[in-house]
Amino acid sequence: MLTSESSAPSPQPVPSSTTGGFDAQHPPSPQLIDACVHCGFCLTTCPSYRVLGKEMDSPRGRIYLMDAINTGEAPLSATSAQHFDSCLGCLACTTACPSGVQYDQLIAAVRPQVERNHSRPWPEQWVRSLIFSLFPYPTRLRAVAGPLYLYQKLGLSKLVKQSGLLPKLSPSLAAMEALLPPVTAESFQDDLPELIAPVGTKRYRVGMVLGCVQRVFFSDVNAATARVLSANGCEVVIPHEQGCCAALPAHQGQEAQAQTLARRMIDCFESAGVDYVVINAAGCGHTLKEYHHILQDDAEYRDRAQAFVAKVRDVQEFLAQVGLTTPLHPLVDGELPIVYQDACHLIHGQKISLQPRQLLRQIPGVTLREPIDAALCCGSAGVYNMLHPEVATELGQMKVKNLLNTGATLIASSNPGCSLQIKQHLADQARPLPLYHPMELLDASMRGAPLPLR
Repeated sequence: MLTSESSAPSPQPVPSSTTGGFDAQHPPSPQLIDACVHCGFCLTTCPSYRVLGKEMDSPRGRIYLMDAINTGEAPLSATSAQHFDSCLGCLACTTACPSGVQYDQLIAAVRPQVERNHSRPWPEQWVRSLIFSLFPYPTRLRAVAGPLYLYQKLGLSKLVKQSGLLPKLSPSLAAMEALLPPVTAESFQDDLPELIAPVGTKRYRVGMVLGCVQRVFFSDVNAATARVLSANGCEVVIPHEQGCCAALPAHQGQEAQAQTLARRMIDCFESAGVDYVVINAAGCGHTLKEYHHILQDDAEYRDRAQAFVAKVRDVQEFLAQVGLTTPLHPLVDGELPIVYQDACHLIHGQKISLQPRQLLRQIPGVTLREPIDAALCCGSAGVYNMLHPEVATELGQMKVKNLLNTGATLIASSNPGCSLQIKQHLADQARPLPLYHPMELLDASMRGAPLPLR
């Protein structure tokens, strides 16, 4: 078992190219490519196509490009890599496709190919190296949280924004700075014990994944999740040696790093002896359920990954499945209209949409409002809003406008990346809404605690 944070692995040897541009290590499947009948139903659901308006920045266009590279009709060039990079990986096209094209598997196969066989400009390499050496490692995040705390408290953040220099120096660094949440004392430590007893009769023993950004910057969400699970008869196991779920590197083709992190997570929760592995972040949950693909070539971990995946549940999926046993109380006097924001890797990746709504409707006084374009990506997409800030900004503004137009007084969001993206663009509005994770709302309702409409 790995017990400390590992550095990002060194580049792996590149397999020889035998497929006309992609190398021989799991190129996109011709069978999956041929399933696309080029009907165009995916176009209006695709966020990159909606913003950029180019065929090659749509799922259909990218599938054309994959086929051309597979057959040697086109090279894996800087231009083709740019079209693959423009994909947010939101998977809305898989929901919309009438032919059942498994675009998720196709783009997942292409990402590592691009990383192995395409040389990026050095500024882009530097930004990506920073992201993948920092964000998947909570200890490293906490190490930089100290300077960031001073940066915010001393007012340097306001000065940097007023200067306008950072976007000119690096749009990606400017995007990171804009997304940075307030650093608090809770950012520097894990307050949750490794074992939390159930309230009343024990129903299940569940392992809880803390996440990386969630663990450092959204510790309140993790604490609320643990309380909700405990209140509903779960013995909660929280191994502190757990690391990153591998979502960030996996979604960007950092194959070796993702595999290392996945093995560590499996080791950690195998020894915990749990009935289920529960996660409260949409992007993390989708990746945890993909471990059997990430480790498909690992003879030692292949079957163990399958067994692990069978236990993984999004916390809302889990609670809707097993049912709530604790009484719920109103969050405010009178009616509370809430708009639930569908995270892409829940609604499209895990096909979870009804369960969060079912749970929220059980809170007395809650009514749900539905936004237009509810399934359109907010622009966060892991680290997409840092790598492609212009596209992400337009999508974020569209999402916030649609949420505000519902007339709701509160937003519920099930993913930390979505929450950061939405809060950034809410701050520019005359009527910013408070945003909570559904677990925070359930926790407050179960405890009968007043809900600050912050």
